[in-house]
Amino acid sequence: MAQRTVLVVLFDGVQSLDVTGPVEVFAGAEQHTPGTYRVHTASLDGAAVRTSSGLTLVPDGTLADAPGPHTLLVPGGQGTRRPDPRLTDWLRTNASRAERLVSVCTGAILLAEAGLLDGRRATTHWAYCATLARDHPAVEVDAEPIYVRDGHVSTSAGVTSGIDLALALVEEDLGREVALTVARHLVVFLRRPGNQAQFSAQLAAQTAQREPLRAVQQWITEHPADDLTVESLAARARLSPRHFARAFRAETGTTPGRYVDRVRLEHARRLLEDTGDGVEEISRASGYGTPEAMRRAFVKALGAGPAEYRRRFRPLTH
Repeated sequence: MAQRTVLVVLFDGVQSLDVTGPVEVFAGAEQHTPGTYRVHTASLDGAAVRTSSGLTLVPDGTLADAPGPHTLLVPGGQGTRRPDPRLTDWLRTNASRAERLVSVCTGAILLAEAGLLDGRRATTHWAYCATLARDHPAVEVDAEPIYVRDGHVSTSAGVTSGIDLALALVEEDLGREVALTVARHLVVFLRRPGNQAQFSAQLAAQTAQREPLRAVQQWITEHPADDLTVESLAARARLSPRHFARAFRAETGTTPGRYVDRVRLEHARRLLEDTGDGVEEISRASGYGTPEAMRRAFVKALGAGPAEYRRRFRPLTH
């Protein structure tokens, strides 16, 4: 098996965890299976860079002298807000050398600036998705998933999602057992599915301004197995169903039904990850009623049924 070179681009204002998270994954895989990965870091002039948190990273050399990469990894950080034109020029000219192009967080902005995401589906940190879509209309921006893979180009959301994506790439290259071993060492999930939402149902929706609606949001979160029809929730808010549905959407940015779906999915995921309860018990506790109803919801949202989700994404601390 040929060794894969992972070239990590460094620049002033880079987010340190965007760099170190994926690097630890690839380095861990190399330790487990020697000869599989060579991680090389480089900046434009080979000088040390100062990260957004104040840490200093010393690269292995210059981008001009860097070895030809199998995987070119572009992290994000504050330095992507006003990128050095020399860096985007280098990416535009040299990215085609890589068999695999990867960005973490706002590294997607650098790829977009270089024209490398035109016509592709991509994501970035949720706070910058609107900016990416506005400034680069040729990019199909998806703000929901933690990472997106479109051909040989992979983009991930904020910070720790770079670890998820790196684990997925290791699993693709070396198999599940190696990725599992690396994940255990890092005390993380084997990997979250790429289409898992970037944030929870409670964070994805806005908090309602009016007290009756805020109270209903909290009730949904605490009682996912209860009757959560629009009629029942409207009665709790002391509003007509039509008025409630209209007000809920206006204040939270989502419909009551979609909010309930997200809460139930999140509740079921946590039970699968954190408990040994059976699927039938979890389906009742999460408001699905039957295992089949929960399975359909999981497949639609996550691309995997509950049993498969538990097998692949359970915590790996033991």
